Amino acid sequence: MGIQQRDVIVIGAGAAGLFCAAEAGKRGRRVEVLDHAKKVGRKILMSGGGRCNFTNMYASAENFLSANLHFCKSALSRYTQWDFISLVNDYGIAYHEKTLGQLFCDESAKDIVRLLLSECDKAGVSVTTRCEVVSVEKSDNGYYLSTSSGDYACESLVIATGGLSMPKLGATPFGYKVAEQFGLNVLPTRAALVPFTLHDADKQHISELSGVSVDVSAGCQDTSFKEAMLFTHRGLSGPAMLQISSYWTPGETLQINLLPENDAQAFIENARNRSPDALLATCLAQLFPKRMALTLINYLGWRNCPVKQLSHSECDAIASALNDWQVKPNGTEGYRTAEVTLGGVDTDNLSSKTMMAKDVDGLYFIGEVVDVTGWLGGYNFQWAWSSGWAAGQVV
Repeated sequence: MGIQQRDVIVIGAGAAGLFCAAEAGKRGRRVEVLDHAKKVGRKILMSGGGRCNFTNMYASAENFLSANLHFCKSALSRYTQWDFISLVNDYGIAYHEKTLGQLFCDESAKDIVRLLLSECDKAGVSVTTRCEVVSVEKSDNGYYLSTSSGDYACESLVIATGGLSMPKLGATPFGYKVAEQFGLNVLPTRAALVPFTLHDADKQHISELSGVSVDVSAGCQDTSFKEAMLFTHRGLSGPAMLQISSYWTPGETLQINLLPENDAQAFIENARNRSPDALLATCLAQLFPKRMALTLINYLGWRNCPVKQLSHSECDAIASALNDWQVKPNGTEGYRTAEVTLGGVDTDNLSSKTMMAKDVDGLYFIGEVVDVTGWLGGYNFQWAWSSGWAAGQVV
């Protein structure tokens, strides 16, 4: 088999890669998507509990982390959440808002994968799976790829290989290595949107609450999120914890308000006046599941006595812990369960309009491999669509 000539090769058949390929194909470009996995869109299929949180109605640049917070603005403003919602509507895919603008498929994430493959098919895009890219070289008029499916040549090369999160789904550092090969800077990466693990002393008590969920406000580095927190066998999870994990660095303390809607001091004073003979656990059980009330008392060393017997300093300590529980995590669950990867290809090296490397003609980076990370709630998919669309207009 000779060298297979294409106008555009996209490495990575995920959300960004497939969308970019379809957009380029619409312009009459001969496009091939290569992916090492057995099937396309594996991360799409498992996202949102199999329902795919495909965008967020409130998506804006403020919902993203990056060393350059302005970089994502161009792509997000030119291909918006409403553009993708319109495409979803064109395909007759039923969806609903779950909470906070998060849009999920009514049926299955397979609907989004089918949409992407249909768009590629209509645009004449070829998709090759089980294809390992062995090497990438720059040629006089583009790029030369040696792969397990033969050799390819192309004018434009798009790297859409994602980050390091969820290695079981095939995540690799391939995209970062290509960036470094061509002289681009890659910022340090770490797991984001990921559950926390706790030190043994804390875990011993907290693990008893595994499965209990409560609404909290979780803060770190002047940022906070008010959503649900889930206790696990190993630590803390749930939307609030996943969100704040992107802002946390090892060694830092989290501030968790267990009563974001209540002033704990006022609640305790009220309990002392109205039910002075009630045990502390009985009073706290008005706010939390009974099991959680008892666990907090044991864990934080409070006296489970009639509330009238609690001293002012004890009441202050209890109120302080409820409205500002200080937790120093041991770490996170890491890439194994992280939804995304923080860091990646330095945006200073890329054009915000086209996603092309400024100093390497014809080389593009889109999606999660780039140092743009969204909040939980459909934002990372929107970055995939927006960055993929931006590159698709020019490759």
